[in-house]
Amino acid sequence: MSAGGISEGPRPGRGRRRAPRRAESGQRRATRPESGTGGAGSGRAAAGSRRGRRAQQTRLTRRGRIVAWTCAVLAVLVVLGGGAATWIYQKLDGNINEADIDGRLGDNRPVSLSPGAKNILVVGSDSRDGTDGKYGKGFETMQSDTLMVVHISADRDWASVVSLPRDSWVEIPSCDKGNGNDSKSHHSKINESFAIGGMDGDIAGAAACTIRTVEHNTGLRMDHFMSMDFQGFKGMVDALDGVEVCLEEPIDDKKAHLKLPAGCQTIKGEDALGYVRARYSVGDGSDTSRIGRQQEFMDALAAKAKSKLTNGKAMYSFMEAFTGSLTTDPKLAGVRPLYDLAREVQGIPTKRLTFLTVPNYPRERDVPTDKANVVWQYPQAETLFTSLAKDKPISKKKLEQSAEETAALTPSQIRVNVLNGTDTAGKAAEVAEQLRAAGFQVATTGNAPTPTERTTIGYPQGLRSHASVLSGRVPGSDTKAGGGVPGVLTLTIGDDFRGLRS
Repeated sequence: MSAGGISEGPRPGRGRRRAPRRAESGQRRATRPESGTGGAGSGRAAAGSRRGRRAQQTRLTRRGRIVAWTCAVLAVLVVLGGGAATWIYQKLDGNINEADIDGRLGDNRPVSLSPGAKNILVVGSDSRDGTDGKYGKGFETMQSDTLMVVHISADRDWASVVSLPRDSWVEIPSCDKGNGNDSKSHHSKINESFAIGGMDGDIAGAAACTIRTVEHNTGLRMDHFMSMDFQGFKGMVDALDGVEVCLEEPIDDKKAHLKLPAGCQTIKGEDALGYVRARYSVGDGSDTSRIGRQQEFMDALAAKAKSKLTNGKAMYSFMEAFTGSLTTDPKLAGVRPLYDLAREVQGIPTKRLTFLTVPNYPRERDVPTDKANVVWQYPQAETLFTSLAKDKPISKKKLEQSAEETAALTPSQIRVNVLNGTDTAGKAAEVAEQLRAAGFQVATTGNAPTPTERTTIGYPQGLRSHASVLSGRVPGSDTKAGGGVPGVLTLTIGDDFRGLRS
């Protein structure tokens, strides 16, 4: 598969249903597929306070549970196997929406450093269509609530799923809004990209802007994308007669319209939707805590589906709900490519399947007035994305340990002198403003003694960790020990400077 497969058009001869341009009342759009983590094979999803869980932590998944759709696709073996009627295959195959984003991603995309590997962007939107306003009204655009990057190694020997918190404060590049106008590049929550591209109800536009944003901030080239809608998730749960969850504490969440007692119980329908949407009333109230709970629920859903593999009626209903609410890029739009992908995943050893959340911390630590967002922690986030780009497995334990070591160090504690080593006048002042916006303290600006091609970060004794944090925000920079002013880093802008990461 080529790295650019996501932007190719549909294959000849396919009767694929194109994703509609505009979303009408009651129309299916996109909701939350999540990955299973750590749930028991009995199909239970645990929840409760877990207030001590660190924001960046999630647990390892079991074999074959990279994301919910993996198990769903495996169910095709039963539904279609043994000489199943051709019309069943055609019905399920024709359910899947195909969103053609060819030409919408632009030319300035990351280069695929490992063409044999696969990066799949999984999007779950919080669309309110078909809910009669129960979860909110007045949403004129699509609302993305779940973002994950599924990386499958070229040798199919390992895989990682990286959750991107919806409250991540990142740079959203210019995107086609679908109304003849382009948005301006700006900083906001990462999930705003889905809404910007989907302003006219076009899921292809929403997907394109989300892909552009994820690629821009991670440096990873996306090969495929998948999205699933609100009602499809509920249909999958209901087809299996619900999923059992075990609550350490009762839940009473008015925003999610959910009221559940403590203890183990089977939930489905609106309660299942409310459970995966609930945030402030469960755990520590953070989005990363909700990510972990969603992953556990989908793990339990996958286990329940496996237990129903011999129930043809349940499996058909499950697969119909799944395929009917799914939208993918053209190359992944079909039961066969999904099945082939699931088979590849099944061969990966249990110990080689990992779940990660991008290391992050509250943006409030850099910008006291922002109590709603998180920023990615560098250099750990850079290490994570670089490893995946080079198709090298990254140790979850080491990543978390590294994040803990620099957890107390934020840009607001780092002082920087900025020197212009280019021929562009005013470059130091320009970069200084970007650094201040990211929370860094800028001590002085000026010109470098001599022009330089390379961007460097000089650090005095005792500030190596400070330099590591800054280097994570300056892609391609070199760090050098020695010299400079005590207590202050020196950032010299070279001709290779490509801007700051958010």
